[in-house]
Amino acid sequence: MTKRLLDCLYRRLNRREFVHPDPLEFLYLYEDPAEREVVGLVASALAYGRVRQILASASNALERMGPSPRRFVVESSEKEISRRFRGFRHRFTSGEEMARLLCGAGRLMKSHGSLGLAFAAGVGEGDDSVLPAMCSFVEGIAGEKGLKGLLPHPGDGSACKRLNMYLRWMVRRDEVDPGGWEGVTPAMLICPLDTHLFRLGRAMGFTKRKAADMKAALEITKAFSRISPKDPVRYDFALTRLGIRDDTDMGAFLKSLAKARPIR
Repeated sequence: MTKRLLDCLYRRLNRREFVHPDPLEFLYLYEDPAEREVVGLVASALAYGRVRQILASASNALERMGPSPRRFVVESSEKEISRRFRGFRHRFTSGEEMARLLCGAGRLMKSHGSLGLAFAAGVGEGDDSVLPAMCSFVEGIAGEKGLKGLLPHPGDGSACKRLNMYLRWMVRRDEVDPGGWEGVTPAMLICPLDTHLFRLGRAMGFTKRKAADMKAALEITKAFSRISPKDPVRYDFALTRLGIRDDTDMGAFLKSLAKARPIR
């Protein structure tokens, strides 16, 4: 019953027409996956605060990078990247922090060929989730402490919602998520845990944790993997629309879930 409700929600809301306003829409402007992975990193890193401000800041950042974000990151010197982002600000994020993110991404791309290959290099043979690779990826870009405001280190307990959202965009492929990365399977992804999904996860009995941290994200992901083993974050976009769109009714959906048989 729960799976039927979720599949129905997926068919109704997991559609390109419902993406706006979401920073994911910037990826649709680039056909080349090599460009999209850089655009996605920028858009996801800035995805905090009010959505209008997020979209404005992401657009500003991409304009500073020129027509080819990939070429800008790989071919520009660290001095040039810092110069281009002088005066940039998104809430608590300064231009200096954005430059550090992009310089770190550029180093990874030069050493591995792409961000996707760099991430895949951190996936171990026995890993059942992307968590270890996330740690390696963050350290490769920003060092052992990460970039607290833009790219937190998973080892600090953060749910790393924006990084997991970025991975969803890069790994999954359907009408909403463009995909493009190889070497990582959707089965390994972790739910991007925002306040809406955390509330739903608690209501569905998937976690009893009081904080939306990495442990809660892993518990909720594990529960979804019982419903969709090969793609546990399949329902993420549709579920978060319940908390975003005015034409949806989260309360009604929660009542329907309460009547459904729980997933054990």
